[in-house]
Amino acid sequence: QVQLVESGGGLVQPGGSLRLSCAASGTIFSINTMGWYRQAPGKQRELVATITSGGSTNYADSVKGRFTISRDNAKITVYLQMNSLKPEDTAVYYCNLEQYGPPKTKYDYWGQGTQVTVSS
Repeated sequence: QVQLVESGGGLVQPGGSLRLSCAASGTIFSINTMGWYRQAPGKQRELVATITSGGSTNYADSVKGRFTISRDNAKITVYLQMNSLKPEDTAVYYCNLEQYGPPKTKYDYWGQGTQVTVSS
């Protein structure tokens, strides 16, 4: 069993910043990808950013230059620093862990989500 626990969401004004964190526990293999996805009302869940255990990152075009994803492999924790927040960033943010474990099958795990609201 893998558990992902997000924290750091909240209400912030446009232009403000938030830092999300997600701590993973359970059967975690050394090679994995962690990331953040978000879902706004009436929209599909979309990728925000991902980072591999090797440090390679990928960002959605909408957040490039504003968000930064990072991870602590020792703690198996992923962070999302969100700057210059916009109202359209409002969504529930979900932490994700993807790994290939025995029997060498792709497994995806999700956190419970944390609400981010950007509003005046």
